[in-house]
Amino acid sequence: MGNEGARVVKRSLVIAGHRTSVSLEDAFWRRLRGIAAERGLSLNRLAATIDASRGGANLSSAIRVFVLEAEGRAAVARSGADRSDQ
Repeated sequence: MGNEGARVVKRSLVIAGHRTSVSLEDAFWRRLRGIAAERGLSLNRLAATIDASRGGANLSSAIRVFVLEAEGRAAVARSGADRSDQ
């Protein structure tokens, strides 16, 4: 990943009818959009789902953890699929 992925970008989301600003590294925004597309959800809908389950964490942190956990699950699934091909 180059430096451009580490650049923090602030974007507005609408969650539960309220506009909120979220600052994330560009790499997290790209992957979050990809996850939303894979699930057939809008970015706002996925963010609302994350928001509803974040507990006391701030939204930016909750999104980063969500993306990392989703990537971990995907890696495990790919690893299992690779082994079944052998």
